[in-house]
Amino acid sequence: MEIKVQLPDDIAHHENPGREAIEALVIAGYSSGTFTSHEAGLLLGKSRFEMDGFLKEHHVEAGAYGFAEYEHDLQVLEKLDEERLKKRSA
Repeated sequence: MEIKVQLPDDIAHHENPGREAIEALVIAGYSSGTFTSHEAGLLLGKSRFEMDGFLKEHHVEAGAYGFAEYEHDLQVLEKLDEERLKKRSA
């Protein structure tokens, strides 16, 4: 499958804008869990070990902890704390 993207002139003048765009897509997709490491590697033409290096180089962690996850965890902790306080006062 081939996908064509029109880039703004400011980005199109970069040394390798197509590669930058695909790398950004891979980083976002991997961070969000949309792509596995294997799928991300296929998109970039990298082996598993090369992909590990690429992710480390770009400070990307598997299943990066996002704001939505933080909010959810905070709500769960607040609920557990309320339950704990109710048990203490009972």
